[in-house]
Amino acid sequence: MPTKQITSEEGHFPQKHRAEVDLIDLFRDVWDARKLILAITLGASAIAIAIALWLPNVYESSTILRPKNSQTGMSDLIGQYGGLAKLAGISLPPENGQQKTSLALEILKSRRFASEFVERHKILPQFFAARDWNWDTQKLSLDPSIYNDSEKTWIRRANPPRSPRPSAAEIHDLWIDIFSAAEDKDTGFVRLSLKHRSPVLAKDWLDLVILDINEELRAQDLEKAERAILYLEKKMKETQISEIRNLLSGLLRNHMESRMLATIEEDYAFSVIDPPAIEEEKAQPNRVLISISGFFIGLFSSIFLALILRELDSQKNQDN
Repeated sequence: MPTKQITSEEGHFPQKHRAEVDLIDLFRDVWDARKLILAITLGASAIAIAIALWLPNVYESSTILRPKNSQTGMSDLIGQYGGLAKLAGISLPPENGQQKTSLALEILKSRRFASEFVERHKILPQFFAARDWNWDTQKLSLDPSIYNDSEKTWIRRANPPRSPRPSAAEIHDLWIDIFSAAEDKDTGFVRLSLKHRSPVLAKDWLDLVILDINEELRAQDLEKAERAILYLEKKMKETQISEIRNLLSGLLRNHMESRMLATIEEDYAFSVIDPPAIEEEKAQPNRVLISISGFFIGLFSSIFLALILRELDSQKNQDN
């Protein structure tokens, strides 16, 4: 007996019909579980709103810096004596302001700078135990479960090898969360920003960061210049070749100029274009976004849970 071939047109409508039936059943299941879905959604929304209201305000202060190139005159020496310097075994320093900017950014993000900055300015309690800022009193409150402000002691609970007083690693972990430094590759300008629960401290600390990085780069360049000057003066005494003496003389003059600039310039490595300011508007948290996210998380998770419970109940009835 010949079998009847089912065409694609004949099989299309039953499949479409089954999809429509499945979709209707899905909506029916969701509607039947509306009380559960509503309860979970409202609960999740309430929790999200409570979290949003509980989170303290965080303020962000920022600044824009212009890197300064202190290698004046070095390009002329490189062009005039570069080949001779190689033959004489003398290394000419590169004239590259980009290198100094990259070095500064790495220093600012380092564990050493973060820990030394906090310890140098004696701001560890305000840095690590900040709780909330009061605009009326212009005061920052500290978390009493972390730091006893009246006795000036650390009382937080910490598991070994950590101690109640925060370590350098913990300071750095918090530092990279609240501080950012980035260079605009097109303009060469550097943008620094610092977030804190006190808008006043965010601004004041960013001022100190600018001062400290300028001083650190100044100290490094002064040390290099002093060593180079001693070395070049020694070399000049050892050679009588006029071309090499001219090269050494130019290098010596350049390093003396660098030493002079490092000594007298206030903003040695970076000058401030847009200074830090006390921000009145908070940067975090976004309470509206948190509340909306809580609503949708509660809605979708409750629908998913309702469908799972419906499927489990259906399987249980089939087994019975």
